[in-house]
Amino acid sequence: MDYVEHTDAVLAVARRLAEQLSGWLSVRQLAVQRVVLRMDHERGRHARPPAELELALAQPVWQAPQILNLLREKLVRYTLEAPVIAVALLAPDTVDQPAASTTLFPEPGGTADDHARLLDLLVARLGREQVRHACPVPDHRPEAANAWGDALAPAQRPAPLPALLDRPFWLLDPPLPLKLSGHRPQYGGQVLRLMRGPERIESGWWDPALTVRDYFVAEDEAAARYWIYRERDAEHARWFLHGLYA
Repeated sequence: MDYVEHTDAVLAVARRLAEQLSGWLSVRQLAVQRVVLRMDHERGRHARPPAELELALAQPVWQAPQILNLLREKLVRYTLEAPVIAVALLAPDTVDQPAASTTLFPEPGGTADDHARLLDLLVARLGREQVRHACPVPDHRPEAANAWGDALAPAQRPAPLPALLDRPFWLLDPPLPLKLSGHRPQYGGQVLRLMRGPERIESGWWDPALTVRDYFVAEDEAAARYWIYRERDAEHARWFLHGLYA
């Protein structure tokens, strides 16, 4: 091929390569979990090492349009550092094609394949380090009970969660200090009624974030519910708002 200086021309070559790869995979009933687009630059006195764009996929694919759409998202944000003299599309990891779905009716909210395609698109558009998913952590401290992991990494079996935990949907980070009115916490100018509690949480003695708290479910005059706690390790225990219920 001639010298290529724009990613549009690289994409045109990649389209033909994706179609050839798709045909090769279909004949062998294979799919790919990772694709690498390699672009070779000038050799000789002004040689540069090849540039590579890697696509890590949430689920195996073999259709050319899926591969090409993800390559397009990568290339539209990529700047060629030097003219390209050769393009190769590598499939280092192949697996058997997954069995076709036998579901008669569409699944509400989309199928697993739909979710995987969306995830692949987000990773290609935003970058793998920007797409995360929640991973439950076996820790009683609310702010430490979740971590964010690589959305494309194999899912880990979550630790079993305690039953019947009344937890709010939204946690505040950091918790909001509450003022007192006659020794009762208030929020938004209203005194809160303690409806349930205390739930005592003592954890984190093994690290600097020791937590010693009594949690309560509280309500205001409009019956809006709040998750609040009182410190137990301070001489003058303070109240904090930690979560809001839907």
